[in-house]
Amino acid sequence: MDGDNQTIVTEFILLGLTRQSEKEEVVFGMFLWMYLVTISGNLLIILAISCDPHLHTPMYFFLANLSSVDISAPSVIVPKALVNHMLGSKSISYTGCMTQIYFFITFSNMDGFLLSVMAYDRYVAICHPLHYTMMMRPRLCVLLVAISWVITNLHALLHTLLMVRLTFCSHNAVHHFFCDPYPILKLSCSDTFINDLMVFTIGGLVFLTPFTCIIVSYAYIFSKVLKLKSAHGIRKALSTCGSHLTVVSLFYGAILGIYMHPSSTYTVQDTVATVIFTVVTPMVNPFIYSLRNRDIKGALRKIILRS
Repeated sequence: MDGDNQTIVTEFILLGLTRQSEKEEVVFGMFLWMYLVTISGNLLIILAISCDPHLHTPMYFFLANLSSVDISAPSVIVPKALVNHMLGSKSISYTGCMTQIYFFITFSNMDGFLLSVMAYDRYVAICHPLHYTMMMRPRLCVLLVAISWVITNLHALLHTLLMVRLTFCSHNAVHHFFCDPYPILKLSCSDTFINDLMVFTIGGLVFLTPFTCIIVSYAYIFSKVLKLKSAHGIRKALSTCGSHLTVVSLFYGAILGIYMHPSSTYTVQDTVATVIFTVVTPMVNPFIYSLRNRDIKGALRKIILRS
């Protein structure tokens, strides 16, 4: 390697989704609108659950936590992209980039864990309704969320420390609108074998554990529902799962398509697809849960009437 290639990178250049100035204005407007909708929508969900005593149940406790994560996840990414556009800059410091990676991994995994806990909650409610209160005690609910936070933070710390040990030389242009681990790995002039190995082993385990929990929970739920003789009973049971299944499909569909392959094969199409679960999914979650949930709509109506 020559002297130029040995220059240590102190910042990265985020090229964004497009390099055409006209399209950048459109992307900026879309991101700003989606971010504001995400914050306001999820805050309304949290407010509705907090203010209505009837919603102080395990299901809504988990939903409030999901809304909190859906506020935090895009807040790690979108504000920096918006500020860079307004300042006419595309740079992010090395420390800022590593920080983005840490919180991006934490919140992305936390979404999956919360969705799996919510699936277990639905399993208990449908398959063991008489024991629901005993099985889903408040202490257990808090413990499940706390354990999820510990696992996701440790997982994020592992990948961030592995990223920090890498050397980045003269190439610092990231074909993304934030510091996604995969495109950052492609810029390293060090051997990334350990990083890729950890993604497929530890990362795969952290990803598959909640995903498997969701699959198993719904296998039991559908088995139970199919045994019901009343069509009304079937519709009522499935209606409580519809919103959750929609969110699970959006979230895991995007992740499976983007990250279940080596970092070296990361493409521009993957960059665009990342927008789905980093920006779009947190924005639509409040609508999915509120439009199909009479309790949430009732609580929101009370808040509006009070104001």
